Amino acid sequence: MKKLLQYLFEHKTLTREQAREVLVEISEGRYNDHEITSFVTVFLMRSITIEELMGFRDALLSLAVKVNLGVDDALDIVGTGGDGKDTFNISTLACFIVAGAGQTVVKHGNKNEEALLAKEVKEAGICFLHAPLFHPALKTVGPIRRNIGVRTFFNMLGPIVNPAQPKFQLIGVYNLEMARIYNYVLQSIGKDFTLIHSLDGYDEIALTTDTKVITNKGEYIMTPYQLGKKKVFSQELHGGKTVEEAAAIFKNIIQGKGSWSQNAVVLSNAAMALFVTGKYESYELAFQAAVNSLESGAANKCLEKLISLQ
Repeated sequence: MKKLLQYLFEHKTLTREQAREVLVEISEGRYNDHEITSFVTVFLMRSITIEELMGFRDALLSLAVKVNLGVDDALDIVGTGGDGKDTFNISTLACFIVAGAGQTVVKHGNKNEEALLAKEVKEAGICFLHAPLFHPALKTVGPIRRNIGVRTFFNMLGPIVNPAQPKFQLIGVYNLEMARIYNYVLQSIGKDFTLIHSLDGYDEIALTTDTKVITNKGEYIMTPYQLGKKKVFSQELHGGKTVEEAAAIFKNIIQGKGSWSQNAVVLSNAAMALFVTGKYESYELAFQAAVNSLESGAANKCLEKLISLQ
């Protein structure tokens, strides 16, 4: 590691293969915490290259616990985090709305065994995969990441190392540089994807201003009125000061009792996710499917079914 660190301190970058090798070695416990911390810190001092990110991704996927959920058209909805906006849990709510519309969702977050995950997918249309359980390398660096206390390149890896490798992805990013990197990576992977970035810094469709939309077919700008029928104010997206408040907001919205602004934001993210799949001729039709899922109670039924299977 000393030789590698010296190489990086000279402002040099890693090839894709070098990046893969070092992350595999880190996962194998070949380096101590101080060496790993120094390595991670390099990428806090400069931007990660696309080759390095691809190499780290290769390593995590090669080491990942394989999972077969019996579906081949699953969707993942994920935000990169880091926008500091303190919103309610928009992406997870959108996941249940999407599942309620009949689209299978496979998202990071749970600790279940493969058999139960497959059952959740079949019966509830949605499951959550707990990243450290499926990526052993993340267990090795977990304590170090917590001690550093700031975002590292591992945060960037999250959206592109889902162990189920879903066919479709909706990824929210908090800045355009990150959008550029993900666009290149996802284009090279060959997935059907959509990246979204609210131009005032949210890593999701916030309807507080226009949203940049990037797909494997091109990019464009959409207004709050095109996406959610209205513009909202940032204070209307507040996530609550406690876990209990956040849970109450989530429950209220999923049960169809959310405010107009809360519903509009969640529905627009769900609609964009549904539109990614290519199963709807227009965004408007995808939005209507999302509305039907929430208003009919189908989204809430998916949540209740998932809870009952735990």
